[in-house]
Amino acid sequence: MTAEATPFRSAIAARAFLAATHEFDIEAVLRCFRPDAVIDDPSTGESFEGIEGVQDYVMRFFVGYRTRSRVISVDRLEGDRARLRVDFTGDFGHEIGRLDVVTDKHGRILRIDADLE
Repeated sequence: MTAEATPFRSAIAARAFLAATHEFDIEAVLRCFRPDAVIDDPSTGESFEGIEGVQDYVMRFFVGYRTRSRVISVDRLEGDRARLRVDFTGDFGHEIGRLDVVTDKHGRILRIDADLE
């Protein structure tokens, strides 16, 4: 199901994260995350932990490749989890990926499980 008629916390946070990466605004990106956040991305072969890990991930895979992203769809999973299907383009070419996003009660990203299709 692809429906975001009523935006929900995780989808809002994920869109804010992608908007900040689109502008290569690291400070805005980091404000989207909890200090103990995790980004697990098997397509990179790594998991990125804590705010330093998030910064490393964004610097390497968004700033480094000049990645632009376009949300294709947003699904609400159980609880307030969001699954975004995203079109990524950049110096690497083009990929379609998935972001499963979990936020805390304040709307800050706690975890992203990312992968490419």
